[in-house]
Amino acid sequence: MIFEAYLTNVALYAIRGVEVGEYLKFPATTEEIQALLSRIEIDGKKYSEIFITNFESDVLGLYDYLDEYEDIDELNHLAHVLEEVRDNGELEKYEAALVLGKHTASVKDLINLAQNLNIYNFQPGIETWEALGCYYADELMTIHIPSDIRAYFDYEAYGRDIAINEGGCFAPAGYVSAAPLGFTEYYHGTEDIPAEHRVFAYPNETPHSILETLKQLKEAPPAPKKEKTGPSHEER
Repeated sequence: MIFEAYLTNVALYAIRGVEVGEYLKFPATTEEIQALLSRIEIDGKKYSEIFITNFESDVLGLYDYLDEYEDIDELNHLAHVLEEVRDNGELEKYEAALVLGKHTASVKDLINLAQNLNIYNFQPGIETWEALGCYYADELMTIHIPSDIRAYFDYEAYGRDIAINEGGCFAPAGYVSAAPLGFTEYYHGTEDIPAEHRVFAYPNETPHSILETLKQLKEAPPAPKKEKTGPSHEER
């Protein structure tokens, strides 16, 4: 599980005066979604509106950028993308990038953020200006400090200047900054969600991806009839 969302039947709250809902773990399957919707009485006919009242996630800070009316398929795609980030050992880097607060305005942004981690500079374990200044000066050699004044050099001030110039900040696991240019939008919207990540369906309904395939087949023009090239019966 990457995160979970508490899905509720908002219409029943007005009728019963109590919240009717359950947590759905992401990534999810169509069967899991249909079973949950059935339990909270959302059938796509009498009741169809889904309202998300809460998010829980092991990805630090992620829930701050998720909203009440997010698209279920898009959330599922985000979960799959973050699974890949986790499997690549870059989840802390993603969490640090979230702290910068850029490219976080929507699920679309969060997906693209995960696909642009290569432009982020993340230094785990660096949590103070002085440590940052020491890392840049002594390890990256970004400034020459004569040995006779090294003991008097203000690493803290130097680290602070670096963060200001880079637009960086401290995240829970270290220091993070991003290249000023180079962010690429790979994901443009729900039309880019892979078929295998499209899982939303009301109970007793076919998932979107299958419905779309059937619709395309139905709307496709009939195949042209192949004209005969050989002699007709009368010509023989």
